[in-house]
Amino acid sequence: MAPSPKSRFSTALAVETYKLRRSMALLLAMICPALVAGFAFFHQLRLGKSASWDMMLTSSAAIWSFFMLPMSVTALTALMAHTEHGPRAWDHLRSLPRPRWHVHLAKATCVLGLLVSMSVLLAALTSLAVLVAGWWEPTAAATGSPDYAKYLALLGKIFASSWLLVAVQLWVALRFSSFVPALAVGICGTFFAVVATSARIGLVMPWQIPVNQLAADPARAQLALGIGFVGGGVVLAMMLFALSRREILD
Repeated sequence: MAPSPKSRFSTALAVETYKLRRSMALLLAMICPALVAGFAFFHQLRLGKSASWDMMLTSSAAIWSFFMLPMSVTALTALMAHTEHGPRAWDHLRSLPRPRWHVHLAKATCVLGLLVSMSVLLAALTSLAVLVAGWWEPTAAATGSPDYAKYLALLGKIFASSWLLVAVQLWVALRFSSFVPALAVGICGTFFAVVATSARIGLVMPWQIPVNQLAADPARAQLALGIGFVGGGVVLAMMLFALSRREILD
C-alpha cells in the first residue's frame, strides 16, 4: 500500500526538521532575539531613569519588526535553501516518489516554525533583560507591571503579518542556487523599508508590513495584517505550484 499524502508530507517535514540540526539556522534563531534583548538591556541602563514595562516591551517589538525580523527571514530562508543548493541535492529529491511541493512546503513550515520560536524567545529574553537591568541599576528599574498578554498578542500579529515576507524571500532563495539574489532582495527590501518608514507603499511592502502592527491607526494595522497573512498564503501557494513544475533551478 502506498503511503498517504499526509504521511509523505510528515516524512518530508521530519527530514527538513532534522536538517536544521546540521545547519546554522538554529544558532541564528537564538542570536537574533538575543541581540534585540541585549539592546533593550543597554538602552534601559542608558536611560538612567525609570520607564514603564509597556514602553520597554513595545520598543523591543518595534526593533524586532522594523529591522531584525526582515533580516532574520532573509538569512533563514537562504540557509534553508542552501541545504539543497550547496550539495546540489535537488535532482535526488525530485526523483523520490512523493509530490515535489512537499519539500518546498516543509521548508516553508520550518521557517515559520522557527519564527514562532524566535518570537517566544524574544519575549522571554526581553523580559529577563528588563529585570536584570533593573537589578543592575535600581534607578532604571521598569515601572508598573508587564502586560504579557498584550505583548504576546502583538508579537503574534507581527508573525502573522510576516507571511508575505517569508513567501517572497523563500521563493527567491529556492528559485536561485546562489546566495546572492536572496540576500540582495532581503537587504534592498529592508533598506527601503527603513528609509521609507512612513511611505504609503509600506502598507503592501513585505519588509515593512510587520512594523505596521505598531501603527497608531488601528485600521492601518488591521489592513496590513490581512495583506501580510492572506497575501503570504497566496504567494506561498503560487511558489509551490511554480517550483514544483520546474525541472532545474538556476
